[in-house]
Amino acid sequence: MDACVPDVKLPAALTAPRTRALTLCGVLVGALLGTAAFAPLPFTRTMPGSTADVLGDFQDQPVLSITGAPVRPTQGQLRMVTITATSPGERISLWEALSSWASPKEAVLPSEAVYPQQNPVKANQATQQEMAESQDSATVAALGYLHLSPEKVKVRVDLGDIGGPSAGQLLALGIIDKLAGDGSGGDLSGGKVIAGTGTIDDQGNVGAVGGVPLKTQAAARDGATVFLLPTAECSDAKVNTPSGLRLVPVKTLSGAVDALKALKTGGSVPSC
Repeated sequence: MDACVPDVKLPAALTAPRTRALTLCGVLVGALLGTAAFAPLPFTRTMPGSTADVLGDFQDQPVLSITGAPVRPTQGQLRMVTITATSPGERISLWEALSSWASPKEAVLPSEAVYPQQNPVKANQATQQEMAESQDSATVAALGYLHLSPEKVKVRVDLGDIGGPSAGQLLALGIIDKLAGDGSGGDLSGGKVIAGTGTIDDQGNVGAVGGVPLKTQAAARDGATVFLLPTAECSDAKVNTPSGLRLVPVKTLSGAVDALKALKTGGSVPSC
């Protein structure tokens, strides 16, 4: 027995062969777009991450532990900044990618640019190795700036599971602040919340790291009024710069120290 259906008469335009074909195509295209919107894509979604005061504690542990030389009490904060990203190997949908692209506080990057190692275990090992090398270089650069021997002064860094090389500049500044301050009895921070990013090598050269527009968002969110960054990333940093955050570009560790001293005394400070 045939199913009982209502006797509905549709307009002729809707029942014409050409219209039916176009309607079918429209349905198929819509279905394809709908599927594509949720299909996984080889992109990584990145957002502002956490920050950590290298002069204080992170996850209930001191970030910097120094032995072999007197350590001075400090005021203010020197905050290293991170980016949060979807996990290695995790893919996002087209819809998620478009939503992140439209947000000033998110970015979408090719996964291979964020995680050259797509295997999650290998990716984590790589970022932890970068952090270890960054800590070593920060120590060498800071002690070299202060003319102290790494044979007598030992520095231990604890930033939990944070990886990557971008904390180098702030770690070096933190070591200098704890050991010598501004050289005149004051703090490098001037009692302010200073944030920043940048790699550092043994000679104290500050290098680019990427992701600065997201890091400035995290810095401002956590109270920073000054952001130290590699000179090469000035143009990127000026994209969606949070209100009230002063960008200070530097090329070297000594340049960063000079800039912080000038901020305290009202001297000339580089800007983007």
